[in-house]
Amino acid sequence: MKVAIITESFLPQTNGVVHTVLRVVEHLQSRGDEVLVIAPDARGTVPATIGSSRVVTVPAWSFPGYADVRVATGRVAPIRAVLRDFAPDVVHLASPFALGWRGAIAARSLDLPIVAVYQTDVPGYACRYGLKATAALLWRRVRDIHGLATLTLVPSTATQRELEDQGVRRIRMWRRGVDSERFAPEHRSHAWRRSVSPAGEQLVGFVGRLAPEKQAHDLLALRDVPGVKLVIIGDGPERDRLQKLLPHAHFTGMLHGDELARAMASLDVVVNTSETETFCQVVQEALASGVPVVASAAGGPLDLVDHSRTGWLYAPGDLDSMVRHVKDLTGDESKRAAFGRAARRSVVLRGWRPVCSELVGHYATAVEQHDPSGLDTIGLRHLGARRTTRGA
Repeated sequence: MKVAIITESFLPQTNGVVHTVLRVVEHLQSRGDEVLVIAPDARGTVPATIGSSRVVTVPAWSFPGYADVRVATGRVAPIRAVLRDFAPDVVHLASPFALGWRGAIAARSLDLPIVAVYQTDVPGYACRYGLKATAALLWRRVRDIHGLATLTLVPSTATQRELEDQGVRRIRMWRRGVDSERFAPEHRSHAWRRSVSPAGEQLVGFVGRLAPEKQAHDLLALRDVPGVKLVIIGDGPERDRLQKLLPHAHFTGMLHGDELARAMASLDVVVNTSETETFCQVVQEALASGVPVVASAAGGPLDLVDHSRTGWLYAPGDLDSMVRHVKDLTGDESKRAAFGRAARRSVVLRGWRPVCSELVGHYATAVEQHDPSGLDTIGLRHLGARRTTRGA
């Protein structure tokens, strides 16, 4: 099979979209499939190849106030030319929005099947950045993109309901895998814990981008909980502000690979404050590490956290409940251990190989079901407009 992956973000960025794309490429290469990746440029730092797969970059600019996030610019024509030369069996749109929109138009103009993987709640992010007035326009773009797709894959039931409410059709569930060998309880390090907390407090961690959409400022509610040391793993535009607000917290910066796995397993509780997670790989990695999770009851964590068994869910914005749940777990060692064992059992079989094999099955379905006449009216309208637009 020949697969073209058009991804909204790629190396050297570190996020859930990039991680998923890399695991998919790795799996497809192990099958002997031919893969092409099209991604935004990042000042010449994007690798030219990933394993045996070529990476083609398109011009991009840095998101204001968040230089690491690159937004692709340019016309449809260059993307269409790359796809025409590669002649894929299927086009995979990874978290499509800017580049993915042009990729969808290019693929449809070449009569190629499209599998669009919804992974980033862009309208929700806009609200967190104070741009609520743009949400309706952003949802229109989401509908337009997925109206051109043969299949749309979503990672959680909450996301599926949200897209259905927005009028998106042809939806299938596709969750994420987890490396349960890397993220495992045996990587817990007492030496690391002592280095972070010489006084021996319970370690309550947040893992993720330090940006408005992750709502890490909600951790302020935990700063005075006795016997607790906050550990903030990650980086982003809000780090300086958070360090001033949480002067006694331990900030590790960005961690990767085995270093991240060691830190994750060494925590006592992980708190996820975000309300815009379509899945939340951090929660799944914490559970695999045997660490119970306290999470906002919104989006992906609703599927991942088994309330009162592997962690606790609290109503979005109810920070008093968040604090009570953290106190419940940090104050009861036997309960915390029982939750941790159940957490590990809940995800240990969700490896990337079966998850990626499921994705290949979705590719096959898209190829079989591909029918240009089956486009949504909105998709047909935009495709027709683009075909008559100069440079499209």
